[in-house]
Amino acid sequence: MAITRLVLTDFRNHEDAVLSPGPGFVVLAGENGAGKTNILEAVSLLAPGRGLRRASVSEMARQGGSGGFGVAARLGDVDIGTGAQPDAPERRLVRINGAAAAATALAEWLTVLWLTPAMDRLFVEGPGERRRFLDRLTLALAPGHAHHSNRYDAAMRQRNRILAEDGPPDLGWLGALEARMAEHGAAIEAARRDAVTALGERLAAQAEGPFARAGLTLEGWAGDADSLIRELAEGRRRDAAAGRTLAGPHRADLIVTHLGKGQPAHLCSTGEQKALLLGLVLAHAELVAERVGRAPILLLDEVAAHLDPSRRAALFDRLSGKGQVWMTGTEAALFEAVPGDATRYHVAHGAILPD
Repeated sequence: MAITRLVLTDFRNHEDAVLSPGPGFVVLAGENGAGKTNILEAVSLLAPGRGLRRASVSEMARQGGSGGFGVAARLGDVDIGTGAQPDAPERRLVRINGAAAAATALAEWLTVLWLTPAMDRLFVEGPGERRRFLDRLTLALAPGHAHHSNRYDAAMRQRNRILAEDGPPDLGWLGALEARMAEHGAAIEAARRDAVTALGERLAAQAEGPFARAGLTLEGWAGDADSLIRELAEGRRRDAAAGRTLAGPHRADLIVTHLGKGQPAHLCSTGEQKALLLGLVLAHAELVAERVGRAPILLLDEVAAHLDPSRRAALFDRLSGKGQVWMTGTEAALFEAVPGDATRYHVAHGAILPD
């Protein structure tokens, strides 16, 4: 499913913008700071989560605007939108066909994946960033993953607060929270493991090509609901002393290996890491299309600038006919090899003009 109409109101540096993209490539060219990535961020907000920048809701409102913002899209005969009102700038609202909905409900209509320059350090940073990346991959294959993650995190926060209080805790309430964490935690671990296994098998079966193949391993906590509830109960004193919960799927890590070299991704060169990440995202998009029955929307921010001409052509060829792909770049010439039916825009100072 592709976006056929996108409307931005007081979003970032876009006061009032309307785009009517086609079903394939959507090219956004313009100078740095023109607002290209802001458009990708707006699209990313049409899926569950905090978007590709993980910004607070109030940060997205245009400076000098009303204080709120709106992002609305048409998908076939379905209208979805998100935004904030000026009187509640930190509260994100979601509507589907005019009716209020939870952000997690967006996963039923749209799958959005992205690759940005900020992700270049994914393999050398801490496990938190890789977990968030893995959860986006998992959510695309299992829409219920967002529900389990939200419930698990809420229960864990409450448990941590109880353990931090002076005096003996309410054991009944503590046990109920741990049971909730165990239920949702087991579902999180199972969904992640299924995603890692399926994607890993797909990558391993691919032939060597212009984009490196990644080997994937899920490390950290692994178990079922019974084992987690037991670990949580036994670890109360330890967790109280640490000030956080030390067992559960929130401690997992995604380990990536360069299959061609048999080398951990964090030891690879910067160029190799980018190739690994791009190959991983492309394989995942194909897996989602096969499993879910609809191609995800891909957001590729400044990806063409880091590829030589042959790899750019290979990228465009692999993505052709695979769904809607939004790409940004400072020079329109970077996208000369994109098929002629692409929708092309020039972005300048918040203005979006057909190119």
